This record gives sequence, structure tokens and C-alpha cells, in this order.
Amino acid sequence: MKIKTDEIASVIKREIEQFGSELEVSEVGQVIEVGDGIARVYGLGKVMAGELVEFEGADGTVTGQVMNLEADTVGCVLFGSDRGIREGDTVRSTGRLLEVPVGEELLGRVVDPLGRAVDGGPAINTKQTRKVDIVAPGIAARQPVKEPLQFGIKAVDSMIPVGRGQRELVIGDRKTGKTAVCLDAIINQKAYWGTENAVVCIYVAVGQKESTVSGVVETLKENGAMDYTIVVSAPASNSAPLQYIAPYAGTAMGEYFMWQGKDGKTPKHVLVVYDDLSKQAVAYRQLSLLLRRPPGREAYPGDVFYLHSRLLERATKLSDANGGGSLTALPIIETQEGDVSAYIPTNVISITDGQIYLQPELFSAGVRPAINVGISVSRVGGNAQIKAMKEVAGSLRLDLAAFRELEAFAQLGTELDTATQRQLDRGMRMVELLKQGQYQPFDVIDQCLSIFAGSKGLLDDLPLPQVDAFEAGLLEHFRGAKSDLRSKLEEARSFKGLEDDFLAAMKDFKATWNATHAKA
Repeated sequence: MKIKTDEIASVIKREIEQFGSELEVSEVGQVIEVGDGIARVYGLGKVMAGELVEFEGADGTVTGQVMNLEADTVGCVLFGSDRGIREGDTVRSTGRLLEVPVGEELLGRVVDPLGRAVDGGPAINTKQTRKVDIVAPGIAARQPVKEPLQFGIKAVDSMIPVGRGQRELVIGDRKTGKTAVCLDAIINQKAYWGTENAVVCIYVAVGQKESTVSGVVETLKENGAMDYTIVVSAPASNSAPLQYIAPYAGTAMGEYFMWQGKDGKTPKHVLVVYDDLSKQAVAYRQLSLLLRRPPGREAYPGDVFYLHSRLLERATKLSDANGGGSLTALPIIETQEGDVSAYIPTNVISITDGQIYLQPELFSAGVRPAINVGISVSRVGGNAQIKAMKEVAGSLRLDLAAFRELEAFAQLGTELDTATQRQLDRGMRMVELLKQGQYQPFDVIDQCLSIFAGSKGLLDDLPLPQVDAFEAGLLEHFRGAKSDLRSKLEEARSFKGLEDDFLAAMKDFKATWNATHAKA
């Protein structure tokens, strides 16, 4: 039997070429201490800061992240239960940094900080992931904030306007309506969904009760806002490491939409609500102290400022060369007894572009939203308003601040002159006009019409309880009989040349209103 040596050689050669298995080399270490979501590991000599590691526990693989690099050991935080991990268990380095799934598939879903569905729905399969912790875009990659992000809240859009790409702090004691203000802003974006001004909303719940998060999701569903919203939930029952990474995970999910413009798609604008960063700071303090980092002021570690600054710096309005998308941040901070000079509140105030301060006394007095216009501010200001709003609300903040002072003076019981009494009457009606029901956002044109009527003195002689009904009737009048005039304002976005027409129309409506209510 003749053996074909060339043929055998070619077969062996082909087999060698097709042998594609690669030798997997990974660095391993051993757990020497574990507990409270923290593990100390010996043996990972070449691991990077922030690198993902895998713990082989009795209950399966648990992911962790390297936080401390020490002389002999490595301090890690665990993104899962530590109950199945024992001393001596194997830890494997991965060479990767923490990433979360991103994409359109997340819209309308409730996920944990690692992007896994927690709403009982099907598993989420996305095509892309993004790094959780990145360096924020530099100055050259940005442009000034100049497009309004409408909250649908008269008091905010008129006096503390927020622009797309801004960072506006919502601060106040517990139970003063901080979350409600942010949910109103999310619900108001329904008007823009499906247009080129569409805003994707991300609500990050940190350290909340699960029942509270469930209530927020139900509210968003009832108002048709879940279609364009992602809820990232890290409730109080989650470990401190998951609460710590939740805001970064939510931001990474938002950045996917913000950067779409650079790929030639229509860029989407993003609104991220962090509810709240006080609890994230407490979670970070917990894991820092467990990792034996030295405590500083109020027992927070020295880098707690960096924790929030590197998060909020990622809010930006990108330059046109980068697609022109934007990410607006609404961090929430809870104060204790109104103490805005505490460590975490002052840190976040110094990082953000303004704050909306909600006061318990106003809330108790029935002023909802309970915004204190005296110390609330937006450092973007008129750049984030349409022209019509700038025209009617220019002096509103100063007028209301002056009214508050006059009101305090009037309580002394002194006799007031006619001009002061008139100013007090106007102020009381403007406060009444700016009150608004929860989850009832106003269209920006309606807001302009309401404030125009108030600033021109059309409400001055109305009894206070009738202000709300008069406003509703007036807006209905401009949607019905005077819809042509309203359309002109909507198109021009300014009262220039239309002021006399609007004043005459409002006076006619008031005459009819007075006649009807006089009979009643």
C-alpha cells in the first residue's frame, strides 16, 4: 500500500492551522476577609484600580470592583450577596472596567444599577454597553446652555429657568415635594416625545423604600411618561456598593442617547434625576469606612466631593461638532432642619448651576410647590427661557422677594399706605397664581398668558379663592374663542406687537367673568 506523504503532511498542516483554542491566563487571589459588601483579597498583584473581579463563592460567581490598592492586599466592593463567599475562596481578575447595557431596549423598564430588569418583565438584551465611570467631556466638546428644558411648573419656568445641559440642584427637608417637582419635569416632556426635541428621562432612585419607587413608576405610567423613561432602582435593601454606583449607571445609560448625534442620528436630549445624592454619599461613606479609609468632616471620606463632582460634570450641552445632544442633571439633596450649610449640601451647591430650594414653612402654609424664591437661583437665567417668558417674568422674582419682606412687615399690625397695600394685594395674587397641582404641568404658552394677566393687574381686585378658577377660564378662552391670538403668540414666541391685543382680550374676558360671577 503506497502512502502519500505529501497528502498526510497537508492534512496535519491544516489541522494545526485550524487548532484555535487559546490558553486563558488570569491572575487569581484569595479572600482573606469578607462582610458588609466588602472583601479584602490577597494575591492580585497586577490588578488595576476600578477593575472588575469575580468571586467564586458557594452560591455562584459574584462580581466585585477593586477600590483600594494596598501593600499586601486589595480592598474590593461586591455587587451582589456576600453570604456565599468564604475566607480562602478564589478571586479572578478580568482586565475589564465596570460597564452597563445601554440602548433603546431600556426605555420603559425598571432596572438595577447593573442593567438587569427588576420589573418582572422579560430579560433585557441590548447590543451595546458603556463604561459606568468615565472622564466628563472637556470644555472644547461643549457649548453654552441656551435651550430651555420646560418643567411645566410656573414658578420654575418663570423664575428659576433650567436649560438643556444644566445641573440644577433640588434641595430641601424631607416631605417638601422634591421628588414631585422632578416628576413634574419628567411628565412635562411627554409633549416633546416623538419630535426632534425629544427628551429621554432617567430616574435614579438611591436608598428609597421599594414601595416609594413602585409608587413613582405607577405615577409615570398613569401619566404616560414611562414610554421615554428608564428607572434605575437601588433601594435601601440593596448593598451600599450598588447604591454607590447607581447614579453613574443611570448617567451612562443617558450618555448613549446624548452621543447619538455624533453617529449621524438625531441627537436626543436627556434628563437625569438623582433621588437622592445624600443617600449615595451615606452609602459611599459606609463602604469607605469599611475599607478603612480615614474619616473627615462629618465622618465622610476626603474624596466625597470628587464622588459628586465627577458625576455632575458629565451633564453637558455638546458642541455641534459632537452632535449637539445634551444631558441635564437634577440632583436631589435632603437637608436636616433646613441646614443648607452642612457638608454634603454645600458640596453639591458649589458643583451645580443653581438650586431650587423647597421650604417646609411654605409647604405647611399650602404654597405648592413650596419654592423659596429668595434663595433659589438659576445661573443660566434668561438664556433658558423663550422670549415671551422673559418679557412677562423679568421682574417677577424681585417682586415676590419684596412681597415676602412686606408681608413680614405687615404682620406687625402697622397701618399701610395705599401703594404698599396695592403691592401686598398684587403679591398675594401672584403667589396664588403660581400655586399648581401635583402632576399637572402647564404648557409654556399657557404659563406666559397666566403671568401676563397677573403682571398687568387683572387679578388685583379678584377674591383670592377665585384666582385659580379665573386662570382656568382665561386659558380656556384662549384655547377657544381667542385661539387665533394664542396661535400668533405660539408662532412668534414673543408679545412684541401683540401686547395690546392680549390686554384687550383679557379685559373683555374679565368683564364677562365678573358679570357671570356677580349673578352667581
